[in-house]
Amino acid sequence: MASTAEDIERVVDRYGDLLYRVCLVTLGSESDAEDAVQDALIRYMRKAPGFSNLEHEKAWLLKVAANRCRDMLRSRRRLVPMETADLSRYAEGPEEGGVLEALMALPEKYRLTLTLHYVEGYSVREIAGMVGRTESAVKMRLQKGRRLLKEAYGKECL
Repeated sequence: MASTAEDIERVVDRYGDLLYRVCLVTLGSESDAEDAVQDALIRYMRKAPGFSNLEHEKAWLLKVAANRCRDMLRSRRRLVPMETADLSRYAEGPEEGGVLEALMALPEKYRLTLTLHYVEGYSVREIAGMVGRTESAVKMRLQKGRRLLKEAYGKECL
């Protein structure tokens, strides 16, 4: 069952920025992030899954976008780093710009988990459901990601 234009517009208005920030931090490329978001939205249009509530819908979209990012990273031969000065355009507040910049310096496997937890405010349980990992694995990635940030910047970043 396909989604209506009204459904798509609502989803883009509600989740477009969130999906883009997550994909941007994960992929480190504006054009790749745009492609990943577009792919997630196209899948939403084609599948039109039934959701019990808005949180389930958001979690589904984030999982689809995260999976697309992972697929893109696997097929990429080399990472083209984004200029960190450009990140401030995507931050919701001035303090978030520094967090996004710090996240970009981490290995890919920690970026999504840290972004969902610290930038978007999801719980460990919610993240585990979105990324298809156990809560224990999510906690370990958060712990190691915080340690890597502390080592890189000599202080607590998050």
